[in-house]
Amino acid sequence: MAATFRRRLHRGAASTAVALALAALTASQAPALTETAADRKQQPAPPADTPIDGGSAYFTDRPPLNRPAPHHKKHDRGQSAAVATGPAEAGLPASVLVAYKKAASAVHATDPGCRLPWQLLAGIGKVESGQARGGAVDAEGTTLQPIIGPQLNGHGFALITDTDGGRYDGDLTHDRAVGPMQFIPSTWSNGGPDGAGWGADGNGDGKKDPHNVFDAALAAGHYLCAGGRDLSAQDDLDRAILGYNDSEDYLRTVLSWYAFYRKGTHEVPDGRGVLPVHRGGAGRTGGNHGGGTHHKHGSGAPDRHPGTTGKPNHPGRPGGSHGTGSTPGGTKTPAPKPTPTPPAPKPPTEPARLTVLERVGDQDLSATAGGEFATSPQVRAKDAAGKTVAGAPVRFTLPASTGARFPGGATTVTVPTDKDGLATAPTLRAGDKAGAFTVRATAVGRTAPAVAFGATVKAKPAPKADKIARTSDKELTATAGQPFAEDAVEVEATYQGKAAAGVAITATMITAGPRPEENDKGPYFKDPEATGDDKDDPVRTLTGLTTDANGLLKLPKIYTDKHAGTFLLRLTTADGAVLTVKLKVAPAGS
Repeated sequence: MAATFRRRLHRGAASTAVALALAALTASQAPALTETAADRKQQPAPPADTPIDGGSAYFTDRPPLNRPAPHHKKHDRGQSAAVATGPAEAGLPASVLVAYKKAASAVHATDPGCRLPWQLLAGIGKVESGQARGGAVDAEGTTLQPIIGPQLNGHGFALITDTDGGRYDGDLTHDRAVGPMQFIPSTWSNGGPDGAGWGADGNGDGKKDPHNVFDAALAAGHYLCAGGRDLSAQDDLDRAILGYNDSEDYLRTVLSWYAFYRKGTHEVPDGRGVLPVHRGGAGRTGGNHGGGTHHKHGSGAPDRHPGTTGKPNHPGRPGGSHGTGSTPGGTKTPAPKPTPTPPAPKPPTEPARLTVLERVGDQDLSATAGGEFATSPQVRAKDAAGKTVAGAPVRFTLPASTGARFPGGATTVTVPTDKDGLATAPTLRAGDKAGAFTVRATAVGRTAPAVAFGATVKAKPAPKADKIARTSDKELTATAGQPFAEDAVEVEATYQGKAAAGVAITATMITAGPRPEENDKGPYFKDPEATGDDKDDPVRTLTGLTTDANGLLKLPKIYTDKHAGTFLLRLTTADGAVLTVKLKVAPAGS
């Protein structure tokens, strides 16, 4: 994995000067990340209903009005390397682009019904961090300098007191959004499903680092798909983005970049991505939604405080407070023309609306305990006109009480219908216990009636054995009043010549003759479950003995009373396999 990242960095590594310049893009700089006692304290739970970035500031630049043309490779004479051409804003840094595509692919493998497009991750990454400051990341995908948002102290942003002891953001009083996808520490570490946090390991290094673009992109993908969302549906898409930052302007900005990237992108070297220049937005606190600071990279102009209005003054310019008054000589400086804002992208045309789910196949599902079901639940989606609907998300759900599971131990999976309107659940594996349960299929985001499938798990058939034999031909002898050697009798059960595991065997001390019955004298066992005065009582029939995985069974210790002679031990199975073993007991003192 690391070798792949290094190859990409070598192809487009940012220089030291670029890395230093890019550092000015963040709204604030990170304090030194040092280990303190606060790092190890018990952290408080994150505030309820907190957006992923804490309602932090974001970049409000919009994509250019002109539609990006598909890029192409141009070869000039004397050049060995191909150069990608196309609009500068459509260029995505190499490592960042790989991270988005890798995250979308990983999410699709576990939740195909979400339909997460990598361009959505790119749109959020653009707005949150300018694609990790134009791709200023190292060979492993970690930002060259921490990207730290403003303090979430309630002044223009959400109020979130410190939850990580400064581990991620270096702030011991309040949380700050961190990393390329601007997670707040509380959601990264313990604000996800079941309190486990949204943090993820996207580059396979065994760590979950919000400052790593691979980790952050995968975590963002999981969040956007949470709750069974289908991102091809506009309502689910809007809710997912607003959950990241609860601002209508934020939603419009992300959607505009999402639509722009879907029209075409190309790869640029790390550190060479176009940097956004306008930063603003006060998120869920209701402040300046996208009024934006005019903070040009390298210009030295300060950011406007979130929630304020108007434009910053430009000291040193003649005239009014906005620099539009008369200049010496009687001329006027024209007011700058506002940058046109592109219209919000139109929502995609809604596909045919699913109104009915029909069960495919009449037979109920069945399997043997521990095995796979031969067939999977399948439904067909149709619209009001009776035509099949392709691409509709269908959720299959198992009751929590059953031991049956979909791949990965899941009890719920969402799959889209195919071109014929069919949705087929993945292979279902039965639990270890016999019983019946119901699988339900429901249309995600639609009011179509659910479809129920009856499922039955049958108990495993009892293991069979057609032969029992001793593993040793050594004569079994003991002296009256003394036990036989520990584990003296070992047998092997087989079925059709192969070891038979789990076979139940009954051991009985019997009398000799044509009608053998349980003996009342000679060798005996002790009841392993007896206690007190009964623990030494003779037991001459033992049940519940089973062979191990290799078909072997060692009988418990065999004791003797005062009687001497030759006695018989009979071993039997439910399938009729029988073995008789001779036990010789010599007189005491012989």
